[in-house]
Amino acid sequence: MCCVGFAQIHILCCFSDLMFAYFFFLNLVCAYLREIVFVIQSQSNSFHVSRAERQRADLLQQTQSLTQTPPPVLLLHSLTDNEGDWSILPVLPYLSLLFGKNSSWLVFLEEETNVKVTKLLQALRKFDRRKEWFLGKPLHDEESTIIHHYAFAENPSIFKYPDFSAAWALSIPLLDRLASKVRDDPLKSDFTIDLKHEVALYIWENGQGPRLTAVPELCTEPEHSPTAQHCATTLSSPAPLCGEPVKKEDIFVAVKTCKKFHTERVPVVKKTWEREAFLLEYYSDHTDPSIPTIDLGVPNTERGHCGKTFAILERYVSDAVPKTRWLLVVDDDTLISLPRLQMLLSCYDPSEPVCLGERYGYGLGQGGYSYITGGGGMVFSRAAVVRLLASDCKCYSDDAPDDMVLGMCLNALGLPVTHSSLFHQARPEDYSRDFLAHQVPISFHKHWNIDPVAVFNRWLKDESRSTSPRGLNKSTKEEL
Repeated sequence: MCCVGFAQIHILCCFSDLMFAYFFFLNLVCAYLREIVFVIQSQSNSFHVSRAERQRADLLQQTQSLTQTPPPVLLLHSLTDNEGDWSILPVLPYLSLLFGKNSSWLVFLEEETNVKVTKLLQALRKFDRRKEWFLGKPLHDEESTIIHHYAFAENPSIFKYPDFSAAWALSIPLLDRLASKVRDDPLKSDFTIDLKHEVALYIWENGQGPRLTAVPELCTEPEHSPTAQHCATTLSSPAPLCGEPVKKEDIFVAVKTCKKFHTERVPVVKKTWEREAFLLEYYSDHTDPSIPTIDLGVPNTERGHCGKTFAILERYVSDAVPKTRWLLVVDDDTLISLPRLQMLLSCYDPSEPVCLGERYGYGLGQGGYSYITGGGGMVFSRAAVVRLLASDCKCYSDDAPDDMVLGMCLNALGLPVTHSSLFHQARPEDYSRDFLAHQVPISFHKHWNIDPVAVFNRWLKDESRSTSPRGLNKSTKEEL
Protein backbone atom coordinates (compact mmCIF):
# COMPACT_ATOMS: atom_id res chain seq x y z
CA MET A 1 0.00 0.00 0.00
CA CYS A 2 2.68 2.51 1.03
CA CYS A 3 5.55 1.33 -1.16
CA VAL A 4 4.33 2.69 -4.53
CA GLY A 5 4.94 5.81 -6.58
CA PHE A 6 8.18 7.65 -7.18
CA ALA A 7 11.50 6.12 -6.14
CA GLN A 8 12.19 8.50 -3.24
CA ILE A 9 8.69 8.12 -1.81
CA HIS A 10 9.04 4.39 -2.28
CA ILE A 11 12.26 4.31 -0.23
CA LEU A 12 10.85 6.53 2.51
CA CYS A 13 7.68 4.49 2.80
CA CYS A 14 9.56 1.19 2.92
CA PHE A 15 11.86 2.62 5.60
CA SER A 16 8.80 3.74 7.54
CA ASP A 17 7.30 0.27 7.33
CA LEU A 18 10.56 -1.29 8.50
CA MET A 19 10.81 1.11 11.43
CA PHE A 20 7.22 0.37 12.42
CA ALA A 21 7.94 -3.38 12.32
CA TYR A 22 11.14 -2.87 14.32
CA PHE A 23 9.45 -0.83 17.07
CA PHE A 24 6.53 -3.28 17.16
CA PHE A 25 9.03 -6.11 17.68
CA LEU A 26 10.92 -4.06 20.28
CA ASN A 27 7.73 -3.39 22.26
CA LEU A 28 6.88 -7.07 22.10
CA VAL A 29 10.36 -7.96 23.37
CA CYS A 30 10.06 -5.44 26.22
CA ALA A 31 6.71 -6.83 27.30
CA TYR A 32 7.96 -10.41 27.15
CA LEU A 33 11.24 -9.62 28.89
CA ARG A 34 9.40 -8.29 31.95
CA GLU A 35 7.83 -11.73 32.38
CA ILE A 36 11.12 -13.64 32.64
CA VAL A 37 13.02 -14.38 35.84
CA PHE A 38 16.66 -15.40 35.52
CA VAL A 39 18.16 -17.61 38.24
CA ILE A 40 21.94 -18.04 38.19
CA GLN A 41 22.92 -21.31 39.88
CA SER A 42 25.61 -19.54 41.90
CA GLN A 43 27.75 -20.61 44.86
CA SER A 44 28.92 -18.74 47.96
CA ASN A 45 32.68 -19.13 47.39
CA SER A 46 34.20 -15.75 46.48
CA PHE A 47 35.39 -16.86 43.04
CA HIS A 48 31.94 -18.15 42.12
CA VAL A 49 30.19 -15.06 43.48
CA SER A 50 32.46 -12.95 41.27
CA ARG A 51 31.58 -15.02 38.19
CA ALA A 52 27.87 -14.88 38.94
CA GLU A 53 27.96 -11.13 39.51
CA ARG A 54 29.67 -10.62 36.13
CA GLN A 55 27.02 -12.75 34.50
CA ARG A 56 24.23 -10.77 36.17
CA ALA A 57 25.83 -7.50 35.04
CA ASP A 58 26.00 -8.77 31.46
CA LEU A 59 22.34 -9.78 31.48
CA LEU A 60 21.26 -6.43 32.89
CA GLN A 61 23.39 -4.56 30.39
CA GLN A 62 21.74 -6.44 27.52
CA THR A 63 18.25 -5.76 28.85
CA GLN A 64 18.99 -2.11 29.57
CA SER A 65 18.78 -1.27 25.86
CA LEU A 66 15.47 -3.12 25.56
CA THR A 67 13.44 -2.01 28.56
CA GLN A 68 13.52 0.52 31.40
CA THR A 69 12.33 -2.17 33.80
CA PRO A 70 14.95 -4.92 33.85
CA PRO A 71 13.91 -8.50 34.64
CA PRO A 72 14.84 -10.05 37.99
CA VAL A 73 18.29 -11.72 37.89
CA LEU A 74 18.70 -13.82 41.05
CA LEU A 75 21.75 -15.51 42.56
CA LEU A 76 20.61 -18.90 43.83
CA HIS A 77 23.04 -19.09 46.75
CA SER A 78 21.75 -15.83 48.25
CA LEU A 79 17.97 -16.39 48.06
CA THR A 80 17.44 -18.03 51.46
CA ASP A 81 19.46 -19.53 54.31
CA ASN A 82 18.55 -23.07 53.28
CA GLU A 83 21.63 -25.19 52.50
CA GLY A 84 19.59 -27.27 50.06
CA ASP A 85 18.64 -24.46 47.68
CA TRP A 86 21.30 -25.56 45.19
CA SER A 87 19.22 -28.72 44.65
CA ILE A 88 16.49 -26.48 43.15
CA LEU A 89 13.38 -28.31 44.37
CA PRO A 90 13.40 -26.94 47.95
CA VAL A 91 13.49 -23.35 46.68
CA LEU A 92 10.58 -23.68 44.21
CA PRO A 93 7.87 -22.65 46.73
CA TYR A 94 9.82 -19.47 47.48
CA LEU A 95 10.17 -18.64 43.77
CA SER A 96 6.50 -19.40 43.13
CA LEU A 97 5.45 -17.09 45.96
CA LEU A 98 7.56 -14.22 44.62
CA PHE A 99 6.98 -14.57 40.88
CA GLY A 100 4.00 -16.86 40.32
CA LYS A 101 1.54 -13.99 39.78
CA ASN A 102 3.47 -11.67 37.46
CA SER A 103 5.89 -13.78 35.41
CA SER A 104 5.79 -16.36 32.63
CA TRP A 105 9.17 -18.11 32.68
CA LEU A 106 11.86 -19.12 35.13
CA VAL A 107 15.19 -19.49 33.30
CA PHE A 108 18.06 -21.22 35.15
CA LEU A 109 21.67 -20.54 34.13
CA GLU A 110 25.01 -21.86 35.25
CA GLU A 111 27.85 -19.43 35.91
CA GLU A 112 29.59 -20.23 32.62
CA THR A 113 26.43 -19.91 30.49
CA ASN A 114 26.48 -16.99 28.05
CA VAL A 115 23.07 -15.63 27.03
CA LYS A 116 21.96 -13.63 24.01
CA VAL A 117 18.81 -12.22 25.54
CA THR A 118 16.98 -11.30 22.32
CA LYS A 119 17.52 -14.75 20.82
CA LEU A 120 16.40 -16.38 24.06
CA LEU A 121 13.17 -14.37 24.01
CA GLN A 122 12.54 -15.39 20.41
CA ALA A 123 13.03 -19.05 21.37
CA LEU A 124 10.65 -18.83 24.35
CA ARG A 125 7.94 -17.10 22.30
CA LYS A 126 7.41 -20.36 20.39
CA PHE A 127 5.82 -21.89 23.49
CA ASP A 128 2.43 -21.12 24.98
CA ARG A 129 3.32 -19.68 28.38
CA ARG A 130 -0.11 -20.63 29.76
CA LYS A 131 0.81 -24.33 29.58
CA GLU A 132 3.28 -26.45 31.52
CA TRP A 133 6.69 -26.50 29.83
CA PHE A 134 10.03 -27.97 30.87
CA LEU A 135 12.61 -26.74 28.33
CA GLY A 136 16.30 -27.46 27.79
CA LYS A 137 19.02 -29.18 25.83
CA PRO A 138 18.44 -32.93 26.23
CA LEU A 139 21.00 -35.39 27.54
CA HIS A 140 20.49 -39.14 27.74
CA ASP A 141 22.35 -42.18 29.04
CA GLU A 142 23.92 -44.65 26.68
CA GLU A 143 23.72 -47.39 29.31
CA SER A 144 22.16 -47.70 32.74
CA THR A 145 24.41 -46.10 35.31
CA ILE A 146 24.96 -46.19 39.04
CA ILE A 147 24.80 -42.39 39.36
CA HIS A 148 21.19 -42.59 38.12
CA HIS A 149 20.39 -45.65 40.26
CA TYR A 150 20.21 -47.75 37.06
CA ALA A 151 16.99 -46.01 36.04
CA PHE A 152 15.40 -47.07 32.74
CA ALA A 153 17.74 -50.07 32.64
CA GLU A 154 15.94 -51.67 29.68
CA ASN A 155 16.26 -48.55 27.52
CA PRO A 156 18.39 -45.85 29.21
CA SER A 157 18.34 -43.48 26.23
CA ILE A 158 14.54 -43.07 26.38
CA PHE A 159 14.65 -40.62 29.30
CA LYS A 160 15.90 -37.09 28.59
CA TYR A 161 17.23 -34.66 31.17
CA PRO A 162 18.62 -31.15 30.70
CA ASP A 163 22.22 -30.09 30.31
CA PHE A 164 22.25 -27.30 32.88
CA SER A 165 25.19 -25.64 31.12
CA ALA A 166 22.92 -24.75 28.18
CA ALA A 167 20.30 -23.14 30.49
CA TRP A 168 16.89 -24.64 31.17
CA ALA A 169 13.44 -23.20 31.81
CA LEU A 170 10.16 -23.81 33.59
CA SER A 171 6.92 -22.12 32.63
CA ILE A 172 5.17 -20.49 35.58
CA PRO A 173 2.17 -22.89 35.47
CA LEU A 174 4.61 -25.78 35.90
CA LEU A 175 6.55 -23.91 38.60
CA ASP A 176 3.36 -23.27 40.57
CA ARG A 177 2.26 -26.90 40.42
CA LEU A 178 5.71 -28.17 41.42
CA ALA A 179 5.84 -25.66 44.28
CA SER A 180 2.49 -26.91 45.58
CA LYS A 181 3.73 -30.48 45.35
CA VAL A 182 6.88 -29.66 47.32
CA ARG A 183 4.81 -27.86 50.00
CA ASP A 184 2.16 -30.56 50.30
CA ASP A 185 4.39 -33.61 49.94
CA PRO A 186 7.83 -32.97 51.47
CA LEU A 187 10.82 -34.22 49.49
CA LYS A 188 11.72 -37.74 50.51
CA SER A 189 14.85 -38.57 48.48
CA ASP A 190 17.81 -39.18 50.79
CA PHE A 191 20.63 -38.51 48.33
CA THR A 192 21.17 -35.84 45.69
CA ILE A 193 23.75 -37.21 43.26
CA ASP A 194 23.15 -35.99 39.70
CA LEU A 195 20.88 -33.01 40.15
CA LYS A 196 19.87 -32.51 36.52
CA HIS A 197 18.65 -36.11 36.23
CA GLU A 198 16.84 -36.00 39.56
CA VAL A 199 15.06 -32.72 38.76
CA ALA A 200 13.87 -34.20 35.45
CA LEU A 201 12.60 -37.33 37.22
CA TYR A 202 10.71 -35.25 39.77
CA ILE A 203 9.06 -33.17 37.04
CA TRP A 204 8.21 -36.23 34.93
CA GLU A 205 6.54 -37.83 37.97
CA ASN A 206 6.39 -41.37 36.55
CA GLY A 207 4.71 -40.13 33.39
CA GLN A 208 2.18 -37.83 35.08
CA GLY A 209 4.16 -34.66 34.37
CA PRO A 210 5.81 -33.17 31.28
CA ARG A 211 8.91 -34.57 29.68
CA LEU A 212 11.80 -32.32 28.73
CA THR A 213 11.16 -30.45 25.47
CA ALA A 214 14.26 -29.84 23.35
CA VAL A 215 15.02 -26.23 22.40
CA PRO A 216 17.67 -26.11 19.63
CA GLU A 217 18.64 -22.55 20.57
CA LEU A 218 19.89 -23.72 23.97
CA CYS A 219 23.45 -24.76 23.15
CA THR A 220 26.76 -25.76 24.69
CA GLU A 221 28.93 -24.71 21.76
CA PRO A 222 31.86 -22.42 22.56
CA GLU A 223 30.92 -18.75 22.64
CA HIS A 224 32.69 -17.80 19.39
CA SER A 225 32.13 -21.03 17.45
CA PRO A 226 30.83 -20.62 13.87
CA THR A 227 28.32 -23.39 14.64
CA ALA A 228 26.73 -21.21 17.35
CA GLN A 229 25.14 -18.61 15.07
CA HIS A 230 21.62 -19.81 15.88
CA CYS A 231 22.26 -20.20 19.60
CA ALA A 232 20.65 -18.20 22.38
CA THR A 233 23.08 -19.71 24.90
CA THR A 234 26.72 -20.72 24.56
CA LEU A 235 29.55 -21.61 26.92
CA SER A 236 32.59 -19.74 28.13
CA SER A 237 35.93 -21.53 28.15
CA PRO A 238 35.78 -25.19 29.28
CA ALA A 239 37.48 -24.35 32.56
CA PRO A 240 38.66 -21.10 34.10
CA LEU A 241 42.28 -20.04 34.35
CA CYS A 242 42.62 -17.09 36.68
CA GLY A 243 46.35 -16.54 36.64
CA GLU A 244 49.43 -18.71 36.86
CA PRO A 245 48.63 -22.33 37.78
CA VAL A 246 49.19 -23.23 41.41
CA LYS A 247 52.67 -24.67 41.84
CA LYS A 248 52.80 -28.41 42.33
CA GLU A 249 54.90 -27.75 45.44
CA ASP A 250 51.80 -26.15 46.95
CA ILE A 251 49.65 -29.30 46.72
CA PHE A 252 50.06 -32.21 49.11
CA VAL A 253 48.51 -35.42 47.74
CA ALA A 254 47.21 -38.13 50.06
CA VAL A 255 46.28 -41.49 48.52
CA LYS A 256 44.14 -43.84 50.62
CA THR A 257 44.89 -47.51 50.02
CA CYS A 258 45.13 -50.84 51.85
CA LYS A 259 47.28 -53.95 51.65
CA LYS A 260 45.00 -55.91 49.30
CA PHE A 261 45.24 -53.16 46.67
CA HIS A 262 49.01 -52.59 46.82
CA THR A 263 49.56 -54.78 43.75
CA GLU A 264 46.28 -54.04 41.95
CA ARG A 265 45.49 -50.32 42.20
CA VAL A 266 48.70 -48.60 43.33
CA PRO A 267 50.58 -49.63 40.14
CA VAL A 268 47.90 -47.82 38.10
CA VAL A 269 48.52 -44.60 40.05
CA LYS A 270 52.25 -44.98 39.40
CA LYS A 271 51.73 -45.59 35.66
CA THR A 272 49.42 -42.63 35.21
CA TRP A 273 49.38 -39.53 37.38
CA GLU A 274 51.82 -40.03 40.29
CA ARG A 275 54.71 -38.50 38.31
CA GLU A 276 52.92 -35.13 38.23
CA ALA A 277 52.84 -34.90 42.04
CA PHE A 278 55.64 -33.15 43.92
CA LEU A 279 54.48 -34.21 47.39
CA LEU A 280 52.57 -37.50 47.64
CA GLU A 281 52.11 -40.14 50.30
CA TYR A 282 50.24 -43.46 50.26
CA TYR A 283 48.36 -44.27 53.47
CA SER A 284 47.60 -47.92 54.20
CA ASP A 285 46.98 -50.42 56.96
CA HIS A 286 50.33 -52.03 56.11
CA THR A 287 53.79 -50.54 55.72
CA ASP A 288 55.30 -51.45 52.36
CA PRO A 289 58.67 -49.77 51.70
CA SER A 290 58.60 -50.73 48.00
CA ILE A 291 55.74 -48.28 47.31
CA PRO A 292 56.27 -46.79 49.98
CA THR A 293 53.16 -46.73 52.19
CA ILE A 294 52.63 -45.25 55.63
CA ASP A 295 50.58 -47.01 58.30
CA LEU A 296 48.66 -44.36 60.26
CA GLY A 297 47.65 -46.87 62.92
CA VAL A 298 44.05 -47.01 61.75
CA PRO A 299 42.74 -50.51 60.91
CA ASN A 300 41.46 -50.99 57.38
CA THR A 301 37.70 -50.95 56.99
CA GLU A 302 35.64 -52.34 54.13
CA ARG A 303 33.86 -49.01 53.70
CA GLY A 304 33.78 -45.54 55.16
CA HIS A 305 37.44 -44.85 55.98
CA CYS A 306 36.57 -41.94 58.26
CA GLY A 307 39.25 -42.80 60.80
CA LYS A 308 41.92 -42.90 58.10
CA THR A 309 40.82 -39.63 56.54
CA PHE A 310 40.84 -37.72 59.83
CA ALA A 311 44.30 -39.18 60.57
CA ILE A 312 45.41 -37.78 57.20
CA LEU A 313 44.05 -34.35 58.11
CA GLU A 314 45.94 -34.45 61.42
CA ARG A 315 49.16 -35.45 59.67
CA TYR A 316 48.73 -32.70 57.07
CA VAL A 317 48.84 -29.92 59.68
CA SER A 318 51.64 -31.57 61.68
CA ASP A 319 55.40 -31.17 61.24
CA ALA A 320 55.57 -34.64 59.67
CA VAL A 321 54.98 -33.27 56.16
CA PRO A 322 55.97 -30.06 54.37
CA LYS A 323 53.59 -27.13 54.78
CA THR A 324 51.46 -26.55 51.67
CA ARG A 325 48.45 -24.42 50.82
CA TRP A 326 46.34 -27.26 49.43
CA LEU A 327 45.52 -30.86 50.37
CA LEU A 328 44.16 -33.35 47.85
CA VAL A 329 42.70 -36.60 49.24
CA VAL A 330 41.98 -39.38 46.74
CA ASP A 331 41.24 -43.09 46.65
CA ASP A 332 43.69 -45.54 45.12
CA ASP A 333 41.26 -46.02 42.20
CA THR A 334 40.90 -42.29 41.49
CA LEU A 335 42.21 -41.14 38.11
CA ILE A 336 43.15 -37.46 38.13
CA SER A 337 44.96 -34.78 36.13
CA LEU A 338 47.11 -32.80 38.54
CA PRO A 339 48.12 -30.15 35.95
CA ARG A 340 44.44 -29.38 35.32
CA LEU A 341 43.83 -29.22 39.05
CA GLN A 342 46.72 -26.76 39.38
CA MET A 343 45.03 -24.56 36.79
CA LEU A 344 41.63 -24.76 38.44
CA LEU A 345 43.06 -23.90 41.86
CA SER A 346 44.46 -20.66 40.43
CA CYS A 347 40.89 -19.35 40.81
CA TYR A 348 40.61 -20.01 44.54
CA ASP A 349 42.02 -18.19 47.54
CA PRO A 350 43.81 -20.65 49.85
CA SER A 351 43.41 -18.25 52.77
CA GLU A 352 39.67 -18.99 52.61
CA PRO A 353 38.23 -22.29 53.92
CA VAL A 354 37.82 -23.96 50.50
CA CYS A 355 36.39 -27.49 50.19
CA LEU A 356 36.20 -28.38 46.51
CA GLY A 357 35.11 -31.36 44.41
CA GLU A 358 31.94 -33.01 43.11
CA ARG A 359 29.10 -32.01 45.44
CA TYR A 360 26.47 -34.48 46.60
CA GLY A 361 23.69 -33.88 49.09
CA TYR A 362 21.99 -35.84 51.85
CA GLY A 363 18.49 -35.05 53.13
CA LEU A 364 18.50 -31.60 51.54
CA GLY A 365 14.70 -31.45 51.55
CA GLN A 366 14.67 -31.96 55.32
CA GLY A 367 17.48 -29.67 56.45
CA GLY A 368 20.35 -31.99 55.52
CA TYR A 369 23.83 -31.16 54.30
CA SER A 370 26.13 -31.11 51.26
CA TYR A 371 29.39 -33.01 50.96
CA ILE A 372 32.26 -33.59 48.54
CA THR A 373 32.05 -37.16 47.30
CA GLY A 374 35.39 -38.80 47.99
CA GLY A 375 36.01 -40.91 44.90
CA GLY A 376 36.43 -37.96 42.53
CA GLY A 377 38.93 -36.32 44.88
CA MET A 378 38.46 -33.93 47.80
CA VAL A 379 40.45 -30.67 47.77
CA PHE A 380 40.91 -28.64 50.97
CA SER A 381 42.70 -25.38 51.59
CA ARG A 382 44.91 -25.39 54.66
CA ALA A 383 42.52 -22.87 56.20
CA ALA A 384 39.66 -25.35 55.82
CA VAL A 385 41.61 -28.21 57.42
CA VAL A 386 42.61 -26.03 60.37
CA ARG A 387 38.97 -24.98 60.93
CA LEU A 388 37.78 -28.60 60.72
CA LEU A 389 40.31 -29.90 63.21
CA ALA A 390 39.72 -27.02 65.63
CA SER A 391 36.05 -27.99 65.87
CA ASP A 392 34.50 -30.80 67.88
CA CYS A 393 33.67 -32.81 64.75
CA LYS A 394 34.95 -36.35 64.92
CA CYS A 395 34.26 -39.73 63.32
CA TYR A 396 31.58 -41.66 65.16
CA SER A 397 33.41 -44.80 64.01
CA ASP A 398 36.47 -45.62 61.88
CA ASP A 399 34.25 -47.06 59.15
CA ALA A 400 31.85 -44.10 58.99
CA PRO A 401 31.61 -42.56 55.50
CA ASP A 402 34.41 -40.01 55.60
CA ASP A 403 33.03 -37.69 52.92
CA MET A 404 29.61 -37.51 54.58
CA VAL A 405 31.04 -36.95 58.06
CA LEU A 406 33.18 -34.13 56.65
CA GLY A 407 30.02 -32.70 55.06
CA MET A 408 28.22 -32.75 58.41
CA CYS A 409 31.20 -31.04 60.04
CA LEU A 410 31.38 -28.33 57.37
CA ASN A 411 27.64 -27.75 57.66
CA ALA A 412 27.89 -27.39 61.44
CA LEU A 413 30.71 -24.87 61.00
CA GLY A 414 28.84 -22.92 58.34
CA LEU A 415 31.60 -23.57 55.78
CA PRO A 416 30.51 -23.95 52.16
CA VAL A 417 31.03 -26.99 49.98
CA THR A 418 32.13 -25.81 46.53
CA HIS A 419 31.09 -27.81 43.50
CA SER A 420 33.02 -28.37 40.29
CA SER A 421 31.50 -30.55 37.58
CA LEU A 422 35.04 -31.34 36.38
CA PHE A 423 35.41 -33.88 39.22
CA HIS A 424 33.62 -37.19 38.68
CA GLN A 425 32.71 -39.87 41.20
CA ALA A 426 32.19 -42.50 38.48
CA ARG A 427 33.71 -43.69 35.17
CA PRO A 428 33.37 -41.81 31.86
CA GLU A 429 30.91 -44.49 30.72
CA ASP A 430 28.55 -43.43 33.50
CA TYR A 431 28.04 -39.93 32.09
CA SER A 432 26.25 -38.68 29.01
CA ARG A 433 28.59 -38.27 26.01
CA ASP A 434 27.17 -34.84 25.25
CA PHE A 435 27.77 -33.75 28.85
CA LEU A 436 31.45 -34.74 28.72
CA ALA A 437 31.89 -33.28 25.23
CA HIS A 438 32.13 -29.72 26.53
CA GLN A 439 34.30 -30.51 29.55
CA VAL A 440 38.01 -30.69 30.27
CA PRO A 441 37.64 -33.20 33.11
CA ILE A 442 39.89 -33.28 36.14
CA SER A 443 39.04 -36.71 37.58
CA PHE A 444 37.18 -39.98 37.26
CA HIS A 445 36.79 -42.86 39.70
CA LYS A 446 36.57 -46.66 39.72
CA HIS A 447 38.43 -49.34 37.75
CA TRP A 448 35.39 -51.56 37.38
CA ASN A 449 35.05 -53.12 33.93
CA ILE A 450 37.48 -50.68 32.28
CA ASP A 451 41.18 -50.37 31.47
CA PRO A 452 42.07 -47.53 33.87
CA VAL A 453 45.34 -46.68 32.11
CA ALA A 454 43.51 -46.37 28.78
CA VAL A 455 40.83 -44.21 30.42
CA PHE A 456 43.50 -41.94 31.87
CA ASN A 457 45.30 -41.64 28.54
CA ARG A 458 42.10 -40.78 26.69
CA TRP A 459 40.45 -38.39 29.13
CA LEU A 460 43.07 -36.96 31.48
CA LYS A 461 46.52 -37.15 29.90
CA ASP A 462 47.81 -34.05 28.18
CA GLU A 463 50.12 -34.43 25.20
CA SER A 464 52.96 -32.52 26.74
CA ARG A 465 53.72 -31.60 30.33
CA SER A 466 54.89 -28.24 29.06
CA THR A 467 51.68 -27.65 27.10
CA SER A 468 48.43 -26.56 28.70
CA PRO A 469 45.57 -29.08 28.44
CA ARG A 470 43.23 -28.55 25.53
CA GLY A 471 40.86 -25.74 26.23
CA LEU A 472 43.01 -24.46 29.12
CA ASN A 473 45.49 -22.31 27.25
CA LYS A 474 46.06 -18.60 27.56
CA SER A 475 43.03 -17.82 25.41
CA THR A 476 40.76 -19.10 28.18
CA LYS A 477 42.24 -16.88 30.88
CA GLU A 478 39.74 -15.16 33.09
CA GLU A 479 40.93 -12.18 35.11
CA LEU A 480 39.14 -11.67 38.40
